[in-house]
Amino acid sequence: MKDVETRPSKYEWVIILAILFASLPLILGFSLLVLSSFSKEMVTNLDLSSFRFTLENWINVFQGKLATTGGIRTNILKVTFNTLVVALGVAGVVTFISALSGYSLSRIDFRGRKHMMVLLLILHAFPGVALIVGVYLLYRLTFPQSPDIIRLYSFFYVILARAALEIPMSVWLMKGFFDTIPWEFEWSGIIDGASRIKVWWKIMLPLIKPGILAVALFAFLAGWQDIIYVRTFLIDQTLATFIEANIEAEYSHMPLIAAAGTLYLLPTIIFFLTAQQILLQGYSGGIKG
Repeated sequence: MKDVETRPSKYEWVIILAILFASLPLILGFSLLVLSSFSKEMVTNLDLSSFRFTLENWINVFQGKLATTGGIRTNILKVTFNTLVVALGVAGVVTFISALSGYSLSRIDFRGRKHMMVLLLILHAFPGVALIVGVYLLYRLTFPQSPDIIRLYSFFYVILARAALEIPMSVWLMKGFFDTIPWEFEWSGIIDGASRIKVWWKIMLPLIKPGILAVALFAFLAGWQDIIYVRTFLIDQTLATFIEANIEAEYSHMPLIAAAGTLYLLPTIIFFLTAQQILLQGYSGGIKG
């Protein structure tokens, strides 16, 4: 007897066609973006007569040229590195705090636990834009006086601010993963004399590796694609703010910006293609209350 519900094959095609039809605008938009990155002119519709293949856009992007003429250049490798620092920083902070908090909410019955769980869901409901005024006020109050550390501080602050938006839902997901681990595994470690922290590190974390990786991936993508907080608090550019700043610039060559946009998409596409099963486990792991 199968443990999943089966449907007639004729309905599968209907579902697949419906999903393809709903996804058509996204597929078309991304396809035109990628085609334009390899074209001398922008490809803006289904008429491909304007497509003329060239690798010049990608060469110019990696050389830092913002226009086909003139000497305007930017260090795209540094911009990509800045994006990577923010994304990895957000992923590290979110994963560490979520793993500790999720374990506490799952295994320890302390005063205010239920209220804290409700508060996590409420906090997740607030959009980042709605909190930007308060976050900016805190940014100004803690702004360093020394100009030597302002750039470093901007990275530190944007990582913490962006991570704070991801932590409520990530804690909820991690709690769901810890809930699936039988108590016997933890009791055996405590009976053998291990401390609670050692049990968390040596026994519990290895058992929820898919959950840790899923939370880390979600947080990395949130940091990689963020534009509002990066635009507000970070002194240096990331790929998102670089593309946003050059879209309306007079000197910009749009196929070159399309190449930068495709470069910006690559990590997201690679992550989703290589970690589909883990992400599905991440979505389903946090539903247990």
